[in-house]
Amino acid sequence: MTKPPAKARPHFADEGIEKGVQKLTGESITPVIRDILKTEGGARLKVYMETCAHCGLCSEACHHYLSNDRDPKYSPAGKVRQTIGEILRKKGAVSPGFIKTACEIAFTECNLCRRCVMYCPFGIDVAYLMLFVRRICHRLGVVPQYIQDTAHSHAATLNQMWVKEDEWIDTLHWQEDEAREEIPGLRIPLEKEGAEIFYSVIGPEPKFRAQLIYQAAVIMHVAGMNWTMPATPGWDNSDMCMYTGDFEMTARLKKAHFETAMRLKTKRIVMGECGHAFRSVHDVGNRFLGWKTEPLPVVHAIQFYYELFRDKKLTVKQKFDQPVTLHDPCNVVRGAGLHELARYIIHETCDRFIEMHPNREHNYCCNAGGGVINCGPPFTKKRVTSNSVKAEQLKAVKAKGANIIIAPCHNCHGGLEDIIKHYDLGMEIKFLGDIIYECIKKT
Repeated sequence: MTKPPAKARPHFADEGIEKGVQKLTGESITPVIRDILKTEGGARLKVYMETCAHCGLCSEACHHYLSNDRDPKYSPAGKVRQTIGEILRKKGAVSPGFIKTACEIAFTECNLCRRCVMYCPFGIDVAYLMLFVRRICHRLGVVPQYIQDTAHSHAATLNQMWVKEDEWIDTLHWQEDEAREEIPGLRIPLEKEGAEIFYSVIGPEPKFRAQLIYQAAVIMHVAGMNWTMPATPGWDNSDMCMYTGDFEMTARLKKAHFETAMRLKTKRIVMGECGHAFRSVHDVGNRFLGWKTEPLPVVHAIQFYYELFRDKKLTVKQKFDQPVTLHDPCNVVRGAGLHELARYIIHETCDRFIEMHPNREHNYCCNAGGGVINCGPPFTKKRVTSNSVKAEQLKAVKAKGANIIIAPCHNCHGGLEDIIKHYDLGMEIKFLGDIIYECIKKT
């Protein structure tokens, strides 16, 4: 029996891609690509592309492939073959139409989650290859509009949400006032030199989730931490520019972030619950600055919360009494190995924990990370239908009694919320900070 022909890739109109492609010609594309291949390609690209045996073992790791009827063009190897593979085969002599398709594949059909790397017998990093394609698209001026707007915000304001300097300070004062109604002696220390902790967050917190700053301030106060937050740009640890391929801007963002922490003479940076920002600091930003590692220690919120419970700096007044499950975020689990620390915190704060399967480094991506959710509404339907495998995973754990999903990452919240709504799962998502705030003894 012959296999039915693969479905054509659906078309999604995006202003950034469409207008960018209109400005291109074959003659303008080729020299740009050849320059990137010469100056930025190197041995890593060559080894990956020449090593791939097209064995297909990576396919079963990819939620896009699994959720699209196992169509080979959505497999990691298939996406590589359709993009950078074709670019190398033609030595950069590709058409504007090709760049349009390659852009959509690299930006909206791969979350850079690196689950496929674990299943590749040679450890080929498909995320690196897709980022390389995005880099080419950036240099050619072909980037989805919504994520490019976010990159523009980073360039103009050093944060991803166009938060003005006075708006940032006003938000911190507002959250301090709110928290002082609960704990009169609480402060959110601004510009405190020599503090042990520089606490940094991502742009959506002051813009949309200010209660997370409130909760973090309460946790810091109760634990007796010596901490501070800056009153100047450099407070935002997020970075969509690394996902658009604008590595120059990525370096500028990380430099501003680290220099702000060093200006205040802090001992270390504690980051809020964000996965991609952690990746930017440990895997991308510091390297584009030419640094072997970050200039002062950086810990994710999971590591910090673990320390607080381990060192008995927080006391649980009453455990969270509803069954919970944990979504393991790609960038802090596959990327940083923080899965057991997250479970330690959950066991300290929750009565009943139910694992979803697969879990830990084998967990399925939320399909929001890697900048995919930031490509905006034109691709929302594509994103949620390309992660039906995650919906099934959530349905299974809900059937066991867990209606609360703990997801210690902002992008994961956005992606899971869309999946829950689209598949009518009726589940609720919380940060670790939400649970900790609710459970600890505050006075």
